[in-house]
Amino acid sequence: MLKCHGELAVEMGVEKDHVLIGDNGQIFEFTNRSGQKGGRVNAGRVFVDGLGVGDVGNIVIRDRQQLAMEGMVIVVMTLAKGTSHALAGPDIVSRGFVYVRDSEELMSEAHDKVAAVLERCEDEHIREWSVIKSQVRDTLSRYLFEKTRRRPMILPIIMEV
Repeated sequence: MLKCHGELAVEMGVEKDHVLIGDNGQIFEFTNRSGQKGGRVNAGRVFVDGLGVGDVGNIVIRDRQQLAMEGMVIVVMTLAKGTSHALAGPDIVSRGFVYVRDSEELMSEAHDKVAAVLERCEDEHIREWSVIKSQVRDTLSRYLFEKTRRRPMILPIIMEV
């Protein structure tokens, strides 16, 4: 568009050497008799998020893009205190990934995969939440990609009683 505006200026009678076309951040310096390109300033996209301006980081933007493109799967598990024994769940909730009623078999198999991970963690006496969450996330991610060729954001949530 800048080039087109420059061409339009020439068509309207402005001398070609008087047409300045710059990029984002380009400074133009003008006097009473001339204009020229000067230095540069930092310029680019500024993200506005609610009341914040420019305070949204790259990681947040990447997460939002993943959520928009792939959706998310939440896995809720209730474990016995100090163990990896499942008292309830895993319950799997999908948002923006698949419609659960149309994908009952997929979700049932995903439930079985997560239950198997919990059993394995219990057998191996793994009690650290971060390890359990990581194994659930990795196993479910591989399974869902294999079945759907999509990579939803997977959020394992552990409640302890």
